[in-house]
Order: sequence, then C-alpha cells, then structure tokens
Amino acid sequence: MSDQNKHKRPKYTIQFKQDAAKLVNEKGYTHKQAAENLGISLTALGRWVRAEKAPTIASTTKKKVLNLTDQDELSRLRKEVEQLRMEREILKKAAVFFATELQ
Repeated sequence: MSDQNKHKRPKYTIQFKQDAAKLVNEKGYTHKQAAENLGISLTALGRWVRAEKAPTIASTTKKKVLNLTDQDELSRLRKEVEQLRMEREILKKAAVFFATELQ
C-alpha cells in the first residue's frame, strides 16, 4: 500500500475527546447523534466514552481501563522513556569512545 493511499487518522486533543464523551455520558446524546454532530467516527467516540466511564475490573484477567487523561499521560511518558533510553545509549558510546582516546 503506498503512502498516498493510507488513511491518516485525525489527531484530536484530550479536551475534545473528553467533551465528546461528556455529550454521551452526561448530556444524554446517543453515540450516533454525537458522532454525526461532531463529524467523528462512531468507533472513535465509543472508545472515548468507554475510557471516560469509571474504570471497572470485571475479572483479574481484564486490564484496567484508563481514562483519556491517563492514556494521554501514559503515551507522553512512554515517549519520554524512549527518548531517555536513546540518550543513555549515546552517552554510553561516547564514554567508551573517550575512554579509548585517553589510552
């Protein structure tokens, strides 16, 4: 599949996602009404609504559902960890290089 044919998903802010979920959870809109009014997909709205509902653990095998704020923070922290790991590897290589230069 070429890059031109790939469908790019729009990026929505965490505030937009939370407000969209509030339409369904608090204002009484149906999923379909809210999705049509906001111009978003029904499946995306469904994910956001489930994420904003109170986390419940039905069984020990199910994962805890994170709300949108927690998902956003987790994503940010994962990116930060990856960046720090990369920087650490660069520093390790630099230390080895300078240690061999001194000999």
